[in-house]
Amino acid sequence: MTDITEFINNDVKPLRSTDSIGDVQDLFAEYPFSHFPVLEEGVYIGSAGAEDIELMDIDMTLNDMRYNLERFFVRDSAIWLDVLEVFAKNETNLLPVLSDDNKYLGYYEVTDLIKVFHETPFLKEAGGIIVVQKAIVDYSMSEVAQIVESNNGRLLGLFVSQAAMDTLQITVKISLGGLSEILQTFRRYNYEIISEHQEDAYLNTLKDRSDYLDKYLNI
Repeated sequence: MTDITEFINNDVKPLRSTDSIGDVQDLFAEYPFSHFPVLEEGVYIGSAGAEDIELMDIDMTLNDMRYNLERFFVRDSAIWLDVLEVFAKNETNLLPVLSDDNKYLGYYEVTDLIKVFHETPFLKEAGGIIVVQKAIVDYSMSEVAQIVESNNGRLLGLFVSQAAMDTLQITVKISLGGLSEILQTFRRYNYEIISEHQEDAYLNTLKDRSDYLDKYLNI
């Protein structure tokens, strides 16, 4: 897996708490970022959001809106999946990076982290995607892996793609193995198959029987 710290960027210098709102508005107009990090005497104090800056008087400074700054950041030790989660939770495309002793190191851009995701086996390797659903209380990640591997499949990755009050949808990527057998095993373990598959022998049989019944009834 790529060391994501190589994506720490310093092309755009962080803002200072003494910068005027007018200058910050000009910076947001120049760059397609939703936020910019703000430092005070070299210490990160939060990120200024484009929408907040747009509403401020141009003669004010960032110090005048310090309580509106958003405090999100990640450590340089964070793994890429945790970093993506912070991006998503804060609806930002720029994420400040701090060291363990709170030194500002730069920022990540979300486009760079998405490139890392594209290099994972989940997206890069050829395979099949299955989306299944089960009650939260009955779901087990180890059970999903066991179902795939017991049918000679290789699990490339899985994640919870949708969560409701009492159910989860799990997206699974596999290679090798018989897809039809894997789908049937999921059903035996009371998983609902959400995705559609041409290789699904169970559904194909039901369709054939349904077509036959329709033909019979229309005679």
